[in-house]
Amino acid sequence: MAVKRLLIVAHAPSPNTARLRDAVVAGARHQDISGVELVSKSPFEAGPDDVKAADAVILGTTENLGYMSGALKDFFDRSYYPCLEDTQGLPYALYIRAGMDGTGTRRGVETIITGLRWKAVREPLICRGGFDEAFVGQCEELGMLVAAGLEAGVF
Repeated sequence: MAVKRLLIVAHAPSPNTARLRDAVVAGARHQDISGVELVSKSPFEAGPDDVKAADAVILGTTENLGYMSGALKDFFDRSYYPCLEDTQGLPYALYIRAGMDGTGTRRGVETIITGLRWKAVREPLICRGGFDEAFVGQCEELGMLVAAGLEAGVF
């Protein structure tokens, strides 16, 4: 079986958002998943070559002034046109750490994703309001779901 590559591009500017990113990584590295190579980078480190080499992507962002983080926007600014033709249909998932409701953040990311023609593998995970320990488990589950689905050839 060919090993698939999962790219995680997550903005983690605080200890709590780093915990969420680490939970996604831990879920993707679940002991029962062996056919997935994991690459985790900040939006400032990741670029079009990383996306083109990936079989699926998990995006993580904070809600900043009702929009995605500037870091994730920078990633899209550098990657959009180089990836436009080569990554259509790329499976992706999104999680948002939202102090408010995450609506504008989701809309901003999904507008860009629509142009790229990537395929959502599930509804975005929006971790709303004050930090809740349940967010960590939800992010771990997200990482596991995407990695397991990728390994099984579901997407």
